[in-house]
Amino acid sequence: MRVLAAMSGGVDSAVAAARAVEAGHDVVGVHLALSTAPGTLRTGSRGCCSKEDAGDAQRAADMLGIPFYVWDFAERFKEDVIDDFVESYAAGETPNPCLRCNEKIKFTALADRAMALGFDAIATGHYARLEDGVLRRAVDPDKDQSYVLGVLTAEQLSRAMFPIGDTPKPAIREEAAARGLAVANKPDSHDICFIPTGDTKAFLGAKIGIRPGAVVDSSSGAVLAEHDGVHGFTIGQRKGLGIEGPAADGQPRYVTGIESATGTVTVGPIEDLQIRSITARDPKWCSIAEPTEPFDCIVQVRAHGGLSPARAELRDGELHLELSEPLTGVARGQAAVLYRPDAEAGDVVLGSGTISGAQ
Repeated sequence: MRVLAAMSGGVDSAVAAARAVEAGHDVVGVHLALSTAPGTLRTGSRGCCSKEDAGDAQRAADMLGIPFYVWDFAERFKEDVIDDFVESYAAGETPNPCLRCNEKIKFTALADRAMALGFDAIATGHYARLEDGVLRRAVDPDKDQSYVLGVLTAEQLSRAMFPIGDTPKPAIREEAAARGLAVANKPDSHDICFIPTGDTKAFLGAKIGIRPGAVVDSSSGAVLAEHDGVHGFTIGQRKGLGIEGPAADGQPRYVTGIESATGTVTVGPIEDLQIRSITARDPKWCSIAEPTEPFDCIVQVRAHGGLSPARAELRDGELHLELSEPLTGVARGQAAVLYRPDAEAGDVVLGSGTISGAQ
């Protein structure tokens, strides 16, 4: 097959490309320029799309003896990922930009261009497995990225390859070193790639501006503090609320609700965070056809953790989930990713939806 290897400049994508070459595919490497003003150097494990990353990807491709190109997707990335991220926070949601990047950039924009140029598949360094078109969790549970791939459709997955999902991360680094790849010990990227400072609140504040509102107690309705915008809060947040001390009962308060239209941030006891039902918009199906009957599943609401058995049903194009065990910290804008519920194949991703309501 003709395979386009997306090379970020990190160890995972370099080994993924190497394995694609070793498997006998006709491989071409591509680095995605996603920043309109890439920095010269990364800040440790923060940031991406720097000139250093592009150089690391180029050197890995040279070591593998494959052609290499840099493709500019900066404008598309800004529109589909960064702008979506800002708008979602402004609406009181808590989005995951990695999901949007996979959905809109890597496996749509990039894949469409690759297919137009005659490639058969996109290979990436994601930790997940594809077996006969079925998306599964990676062997390494600590690095598993099936959650952020759960927004992909079966058609998108048919054009994907995840060569390293069957191997734990330490072994990937060892393999990279054995192959002579200079990125073998390069730090993993953390936080949000387009916010290299790690200060999400400051980034959002500069984009959204000041939108004053009130922090309100859930039980009494009393105004406890003023704030500059709902983008500074997330469901489950405990610190940085701008209020004085705990509640009258001595218990800490948590953000339990965010209403962007009025600028109201509601705080209350931890018990208010327990969620037993979820609604999700824009459902996608990875490994099954669109369901016509209710079905059992395991739902995951965060990239790491937040799992519960659930009963799922599709009604009027919206996903409804009744949880067997309550979850906390469930926020609008997150993804609800569904997995097979049985023990033998519980690592199979069924589909997903974007959380629009929880109670």
